Amino acid sequence: MKKPLLLALLLILVIRVQAQQSPSLVNGKIEGSIIDSVNKAPVEYATVALYRSDGDQIITGTTTDGKGKFSLDKIPLGTYRIVIDFIGYQRKTIGPLKVSGRSTLSLGSIQLRESVTNLKDVTVTAQRNIIENKIDKLVYNAENDITSQSGVAIDVLKKVPQISVDIDGNVELQGNSNIRFLIDGKPSTVFGNNITDVLQTIPASRIQSIEVVTSPGAKYDAEGTGGIINIILKKTTIKGISGNASLSVGTRLENGSVNINARTGHIGINAYVSGNAQLPSTTLNSSTRNTYDTTNTLMTQDGASKFNRRGVQGGLGFDWEITSSDNLTAGFHYNYFGNQFNSSTNQQIITYDSTGKQISNQSNVLKSMSDNWTNAYDWSVGYKHKFRQKGHELNFLYSSSYSGNFSSYLQSQDLPVTDSIVTGSKGNNPGNNHETDLSADYTLPIGEVINMEAGAKAILYELNSITDAYIFTLSENSFIPDPTQSYTLKYDRNIYAGYLSIGAKLFKWLDFKAGCRYEYTETKIVYTNNPNVDIAPYNTFAPSLVLAHSFKNNNVLRFSYSYRIQRPDYRDLNPFINLSDPHNITTGNPNLKPELTHGFELSYSKAFANAGNINVVGFYRMNIDDIQSFTTYYPTYLIGDSVYTNVTVTTRQNISKEQRYGLNLYGSFNLIKGLNLRANISAYDRYIQNINEGTSGGTTSMNSFEYRINMNVSYQLPWDLALEFFGNFNSPRTTVQGKVPSFTSYSLAVRKQFFEKKFSLALTATNPFNEYINQKTSLTGDNFTMNSLRQLPFRSFGINLTYKFGKLQFKPEKEEEHSDQTPQGM
Repeated sequence: MKKPLLLALLLILVIRVQAQQSPSLVNGKIEGSIIDSVNKAPVEYATVALYRSDGDQIITGTTTDGKGKFSLDKIPLGTYRIVIDFIGYQRKTIGPLKVSGRSTLSLGSIQLRESVTNLKDVTVTAQRNIIENKIDKLVYNAENDITSQSGVAIDVLKKVPQISVDIDGNVELQGNSNIRFLIDGKPSTVFGNNITDVLQTIPASRIQSIEVVTSPGAKYDAEGTGGIINIILKKTTIKGISGNASLSVGTRLENGSVNINARTGHIGINAYVSGNAQLPSTTLNSSTRNTYDTTNTLMTQDGASKFNRRGVQGGLGFDWEITSSDNLTAGFHYNYFGNQFNSSTNQQIITYDSTGKQISNQSNVLKSMSDNWTNAYDWSVGYKHKFRQKGHELNFLYSSSYSGNFSSYLQSQDLPVTDSIVTGSKGNNPGNNHETDLSADYTLPIGEVINMEAGAKAILYELNSITDAYIFTLSENSFIPDPTQSYTLKYDRNIYAGYLSIGAKLFKWLDFKAGCRYEYTETKIVYTNNPNVDIAPYNTFAPSLVLAHSFKNNNVLRFSYSYRIQRPDYRDLNPFINLSDPHNITTGNPNLKPELTHGFELSYSKAFANAGNINVVGFYRMNIDDIQSFTTYYPTYLIGDSVYTNVTVTTRQNISKEQRYGLNLYGSFNLIKGLNLRANISAYDRYIQNINEGTSGGTTSMNSFEYRINMNVSYQLPWDLALEFFGNFNSPRTTVQGKVPSFTSYSLAVRKQFFEKKFSLALTATNPFNEYINQKTSLTGDNFTMNSLRQLPFRSFGINLTYKFGKLQFKPEKEEEHSDQTPQGM
């Protein structure tokens, strides 16, 4: 009963908040549209506030929609004025306006004039809401976030509604970790290696916003059963020279970034460089594993591991407005990240026979180390042509990405007294990825209410990997090459896609968009020392549907359906065997099948005039051939000519069918002047059906109710001083084979701005009263149980310095084209 009651209470809260916003007197209505005074383009998301003609308190308000239109209704009799604001434009006041009877007062088209300001230093204070609920996506404006300033991308993602991040930095969207990550709307091979490492090396100071698309339309690639997360890096369309520099130092993280923008006439250039380091930290580890076969074995491990991470990014962007109808963009980005790990673990293995009599007792010291790094280069060229008819466009995009990767490990089992090596192995795994994308997108408005979109895309992906393995021999007292465990891998995957979608307004009140994407996938895998994997080409049809109704005062109700696919990536497929712990082996699975998902979503959103908003999302997801990690115990395990005993092997498998249904509730409220509260509650039920007979101790299904709660409180004081608190709780969750514990994190920050807000100093603290977070996990499978405890250092303190500079002329900022899937009329 607890789960339905929790969901019911969340809905009651939304209804009550909505009811408190409804005025008791219902009479007149004021409507109109906001346009740019020069190009006559609609100004969307402009704030329209209604005041009494002789008062200073907001009566009601709204924001303009995608066509610049607004409507204020349920206005009591009286005389009023409206005030219109949007960044880059001069504030406009219209009044007095007399409302009488149940009449509608139409103000027609209201023109806003561009505001021109020359500054010695940037002092822009106008800000968007931190959370924006758009018709097809949710936008988190990270540059308005204080507590994340000295952190990295992971710290920003923790605050985004519908996203959860575990203690190790693994990201889930509505409970699904198979997410399509983009940077500025484009893919990168850097995400094909270790997503957590990438997100841990992008400084938060480089991020402008995070876009979350849970139900992508036909224009998007069908890849990513969890949805799409698009990281938008900082840049500007403002004329002049501007930029910022940020430096953060701390006890756990250090990062810095410099961003410069220059725009004159029809040409704009932006450049950036940033770096990040996670300082060396020590994690305490202990575990017990019981295995049951013809004999019973108890293995205990107790030790510590040290870890550090580093990253560097740089990039250059260019755009040229050739004519009023033609635009050319280009960009180049460089990413480097790497990490190092070493550990020393005391290990004891006791074996008993079937009667409980001890057969053997072995003790040794397990030492291991690993080193991983990636260099990635991304470049792109885009061209857009606008035809005479508004909204009639043709876009071409070429993007390519190349990354060189390297990973290595070395492990040894030493005698505890003499420290001499008994057994050991090491391996090197160099490789590279190369992806090239070619796409064309065409948009054609038909009449005033129909919009057609069509396009084609080719994705050409190539991966090469080499594994050089070595084994320690007592006879030679050294590591020698092991040809039976060494091999090469060549993996090619090409995807050819096309899509068509139609958007229209039905019955003058229902916005409709339906589309279908077709993708043809061909894959080829060639090994040495292993049999080749024969994967037949396959077709994917990915339909999508959106129905939406916009009520008055900026309320939106939306239903959507999408079909998605998750193709196994490099980490999942690579058969490289990691023997850094010879009793707990990990490897990839080149035989994985794609995971498929049907997703349904119903959402309601409302924006308030005082910059607050609420968003409620109910969702249902069904995954077929669900890809998850699975651990199997082997009394003996053969690798090449070497036999390993008493081992567990963890790999990715298509082990289950998974269903999730849940509710996400987000609200932002300005309680009093300067005090803002943001809260997010996400709860869902997960049902997994294991389709592998005889696995997981005979268990064929499991059920788990999971939730996440976070809250952010910010208080803007006088003297350009701001305070912020953020707290997050992730509930325990059940996996196919075990349980993952809950964890709590919290952050405090204070920021002071100086010199007309061109310079800021922020102090941050994360979990200041807890040095470690304890993570107790359990794992159960055929013939084994395992319990482990990790004590992860999480407490940190940091200082962030930010300096803004430039001489600017403001122009209205337009929505990025790469992620706008808004149907005609929406």
